[in-house]
Amino acid sequence: MEKVAYDASHAVEVGTALNIASIGKPPWSHRAHNGKLERLIVQLGAGMGRFSEVTGIPRSVGCIGNNSFILRREPLSPERVKELIREFKELGGEELWLTNYDRVEYMTSVASYAVEIGVPEVYAVVRLEDVDSIEPIDGVRFIAEFEYSPENFHRLEAHSWLHGALVVVQGSHLDELRGLKTTFPGEIYVDVLFPGSARRLDFNVIEVKRILNPSVEKYHDCLAGTLAITADGYALPCPLLRNYVVGDVKELGIKKVLRKKRLKAFWKMTKDSIEACSSCPFRYICHDCRALEYQATGEIDGLEYCQIAF
Repeated sequence: MEKVAYDASHAVEVGTALNIASIGKPPWSHRAHNGKLERLIVQLGAGMGRFSEVTGIPRSVGCIGNNSFILRREPLSPERVKELIREFKELGGEELWLTNYDRVEYMTSVASYAVEIGVPEVYAVVRLEDVDSIEPIDGVRFIAEFEYSPENFHRLEAHSWLHGALVVVQGSHLDELRGLKTTFPGEIYVDVLFPGSARRLDFNVIEVKRILNPSVEKYHDCLAGTLAITADGYALPCPLLRNYVVGDVKELGIKKVLRKKRLKAFWKMTKDSIEACSSCPFRYICHDCRALEYQATGEIDGLEYCQIAF
């Protein structure tokens, strides 16, 4: 691989094209779903991310990013977190995503435990500024999160052992990002920032939302198979749908939460069940982030970011 050419004038790095795994959507949005538990997203703390529950989290992949939340009660104990991860593994779950930590040491200890008990895929999303304090752990897929800039990509290239990078980018910089050359070999998850209103969109939403998911007529392309657990023990269909609690894992195990009809309703929330989308000829190739729409409209079936309907 070619060496990096970089100087204080912020010239574009010399290398290969980015290994982009997804743009504007989680990496699992293209996969077929079968109505079973696939992934567990565990928030380990209130978080130190720049995007806040108070001011709004306008991120397209904010579900696996580090944000800042208000905890409503005491957080889960480390022992309880490990119990839930063990139960997830015993139920056949494969993807564990660890986010929203207050101490990076706690995240790495939980990630190590998950690998030890045999969770097949363990992802730990860390802020780029914390990467220097982390030692690689066999079996843990670390993902560095940062806001797009040539400088941050240059910092990323010093950590080629990372599995990937979650890159937060303004829509107007998407083309610039796509054209970037880098020596970083890992996967890139492009996390697009959405404005509060469709009137201020500065990118092609149709292009960003395009998907090919073979199960989209039966299952939601993003929510299906997903269970999120907040640091204080609330079970949610998505980490960003904070008002849609489907269970309390301080009292219930994951197996009992999975029996909740409310959770399964989210897994099966297809575009056919959203009135404004149900007659659209593009509904089966359009990625659907209910969290972004809820944030913009206050309605779970809201439709703000559609350039066809409006």
